[in-house]
Amino acid sequence: MEANIERLTQELLAKNPEMSVARARIWVELLWSDYEATSAKAGYEFRGSDYTENLVRQLITSYGDKLHLFAAKNPKYAHLLNDDDDLVQ
Repeated sequence: MEANIERLTQELLAKNPEMSVARARIWVELLWSDYEATSAKAGYEFRGSDYTENLVRQLITSYGDKLHLFAAKNPKYAHLLNDDDDLVQ
């Protein structure tokens, strides 16, 4: 799973140069865990890490360039996504 997360982090960085490496990784981990937790709560059978990777990739493709704007609109994640101290690489 670590390789999946790293691949997706690099894809997000390519899509959104506004993000730091750390911030992109947090986003990928949040999207990944949110999907898996929501699916489990809904009673769906686990489809595997390849399925989750593809779903997160679709989200990055569709919304990756705008994700850095999300924290300002959602206080639930604001503390996790505050990028005041991040360096863009």
